[in-house]
Amino acid sequence: MTTAPSHPPTPAAHPHLEGARVLVTGASAGIGRSCAGAFAARGAHLILLARRLDRLQTLRDELHQLHDVDIRVFDLDVRDRTGVEGMVGRLASEGVLPDVLVNNAGLSRGLDPLHEGSIQDWEEMLDTNVKGLLYMTRAILPHMVERDSGHVINVGSIAGHIVYPRGNVYNASKFAVRALTEGMNLDLAGTRIRVSTVDPGLVETEFSRVRFRGDEERAEDVYRGYTPLSPDDVADIIAYVAGAPPHVNIFQTVVYPTDQRSPYVLHRSHTESEG
Repeated sequence: MTTAPSHPPTPAAHPHLEGARVLVTGASAGIGRSCAGAFAARGAHLILLARRLDRLQTLRDELHQLHDVDIRVFDLDVRDRTGVEGMVGRLASEGVLPDVLVNNAGLSRGLDPLHEGSIQDWEEMLDTNVKGLLYMTRAILPHMVERDSGHVINVGSIAGHIVYPRGNVYNASKFAVRALTEGMNLDLAGTRIRVSTVDPGLVETEFSRVRFRGDEERAEDVYRGYTPLSPDDVADIIAYVAGAPPHVNIFQTVVYPTDQRSPYVLHRSHTESEG
């Protein structure tokens, strides 16, 4: 398995992110965890959400050693609408609402043809990938509209552009993210609020282990023989999108590893990747 650095080196100054407050969902692992490191390195204060509070607390302690930024962590499942609304209400009362919302929390379950799919898996994907994104955005966006500033960045997927065999409901959830991003962008015309989506191809995270419910061998096979994107690669792009000048909205970014050209075209070598 390819091991990527936990936190990228501190980049050059990013005046549009220095002192900004960024909320990242699903921040305990993968792209969300890397986003925390990327934004902290650029001087942004953090609000980190995930279901695994112990991981968030460890991440907070690590980042505090590296960067002089404020970091708040919350044990929160984005599927819990009441919990989301309560958390955002607390942020509002404390005057620490985010300038940037990164809707990263998401997952996939199973890889079955539709007629054999698990309804429980479908509900978990739709509740997290679609409804969780809606709950979080609906709670925060009115505050952005009121102050006429903010940026919503949705982490989508190439699965929201091209359907692949047995992807069905996961594909549908990511097509929904793409449609919601486009709809939100239109609804906010006339405001200074930006809306973006970053849609990666194959990224080596816990994604496949979650999809295959802990089957390590099957998950390893997904990343064998080529160099996938790392979570840091995607987080760096998300931070770049967020750090653009206020009059610039990088609306949609699709990123593949060089070995992948579409969900159907992936170059695998005969030996395992050394990337």
